[in-house]
Amino acid sequence: MPTTLMYHDVVEDACADSSGFTGPAARRYKLRPRDFEAHLESLARALDRPPITIDQPARLSDPESLVLTFDDGGVSCYAPIAELLDRLGWRGHFFVPTDSIQTPGFMTAVQIRSLRARGHVIGSHSCSHPIPMWAYGEHELREEWHRSKSTLEEILAEPVTTASIPGGFYSRKVARAAADAGIRVLFTSEPTRRCHVINDCAVLGRFTILRGTAGRTAVALASGRKGPRFRQALCWNLRKIAKIVAGKFYLRCSKRILAGA
Repeated sequence: MPTTLMYHDVVEDACADSSGFTGPAARRYKLRPRDFEAHLESLARALDRPPITIDQPARLSDPESLVLTFDDGGVSCYAPIAELLDRLGWRGHFFVPTDSIQTPGFMTAVQIRSLRARGHVIGSHSCSHPIPMWAYGEHELREEWHRSKSTLEEILAEPVTTASIPGGFYSRKVARAAADAGIRVLFTSEPTRRCHVINDCAVLGRFTILRGTAGRTAVALASGRKGPRFRQALCWNLRKIAKIVAGKFYLRCSKRILAGA
């Protein structure tokens, strides 16, 4: 399977809350424009082919391929992110929490249609961006995926079959609900290239890019360097154990720590 990098917003530090979700937790994932440009320049030098999209099935089995994804549907997805990708002739995947469409800091329906017309892939990021999504009941999960998918399909006038899970709170229950809604490719936040299938839905991992991540680190992750991938996997698994063991207490502590960031 290809390597997938997970980005979020691209915005200057002084106006970090102007695109996407607000607050310290969200800001951890927001790159400055000059840093994002440096990432693209580094990747362009290192790659021998452009990133692929998941609607290119012949390339999905190629371990040398790269997929770029962008979560949260912030207005920075439209500019500068997509503009910079377009200059390179690259295409990305943009995952949209549909309750936020046309609210301050988020893309409009017109902008979402424009991205799709330019060849980018649009997918669901749920309706309400619930944290943690795995705590929802089966009926609520189905509503999140079905309603989000339906909203995007109405905007785009075409089927929407891709999605990503808010906050990385994956569970088989979340994936089953996505599959029931007609999602055929579901991205998690687990740092892995492995893929597994749940009810005809392919579940794929991603490597996370945080504020301050260097361009050389993005290249190392994209090119399969073991060190950066191992460090992400180690941190992910430690947090995963903490989430399972501590449950809601883990979430409360995380929020308090981030509030003081």
